[in-house]
Amino acid sequence: MSNLIARFVKDESGATAIEYGLIAALIALAIITGAGALGNAINAKFAAIGTTLNTTGT
Repeated sequence: MSNLIARFVKDESGATAIEYGLIAALIALAIITGAGALGNAINAKFAAIGTTLNTTGT
């Protein structure tokens, strides 16, 4: 029984899985943040182009 507990304490595969999960979560968060910022920048650019086209057409 003590051999089983010793093997369980030394097993690091669960910690590795958690580390990979945290890394994947941070990468996903960075992608979501970057995509949101890029979307806002593109939206602002199209709004500026639309305003320019509306004012020069009249």
